[in-house]
Amino acid sequence: MINKYSNIPIYSQLKDLIIYKIKNGEYAQDQRIPSEQEFCELYGISRPTVRQAIAELTNNGYLYKSKGKGTFVARPRACIDIKNYMGFTDSILDSKEPALKDIISMDILDGKLNKKLADTFGKFQPDFPGRDFIEIKYLSAQENEVLSLNVSYLPLTIFPNIEEDIKAKKPSYDILKGKYPYIPFKAKSTLEVSYTDQDDAKYLRIQTGLPLIKIENVLYSKSGQAVEYIVSKYRTDRCRFIFENTK
Repeated sequence: MINKYSNIPIYSQLKDLIIYKIKNGEYAQDQRIPSEQEFCELYGISRPTVRQAIAELTNNGYLYKSKGKGTFVARPRACIDIKNYMGFTDSILDSKEPALKDIISMDILDGKLNKKLADTFGKFQPDFPGRDFIEIKYLSAQENEVLSLNVSYLPLTIFPNIEEDIKAKKPSYDILKGKYPYIPFKAKSTLEVSYTDQDDAKYLRIQTGLPLIKIENVLYSKSGQAVEYIVSKYRTDRCRFIFENTK
């Protein structure tokens, strides 16, 4: 219930109450929750207070709005377990289930690389930047729900047939067959918060300006050769990461 004499703000109490009802199944997935006016009458609280609680729960991925219909319980966030994380999240070269990747585009860059790519691959390419690279843009989904937008860059000198392999939806062990010196062995990763631009919003099916979890990965072979650079942007309303480390 709502305690109007508590030091906890009323909107925060309402948020916790709605989350509790979602978790114990009283508000089921895709079920319409009470309207703002109904919440006001149920708990004797003001409409701005209810509106703030609903807005924050919507932004946090617990609820979603349907124009003209009301506010509904959202699908639970996908859990991405980082317990054995090696930086291969959404990597083309570590894809065991390529059918889960929805390829948007594949483009040959022909040496037109940004500074990040130049710094990543330059020292391994003697005549850089004259060598060609391929840029592969794709979506990753779970249960028909788009979770992330990814862009992968690979040197064609190492993977000359990668475009045909991806189109054929070959798993990583087929793509890497006969290329043992270039099998991903370690990764260097950075994680930061970014915000959706128009392209992100279009592919991820969300509004512009919303926060995303952005992960940049560089995969290296055992010899230290950079073999893939991936930029992944995850929906914060649909994903949560679980980190675990054991010493």
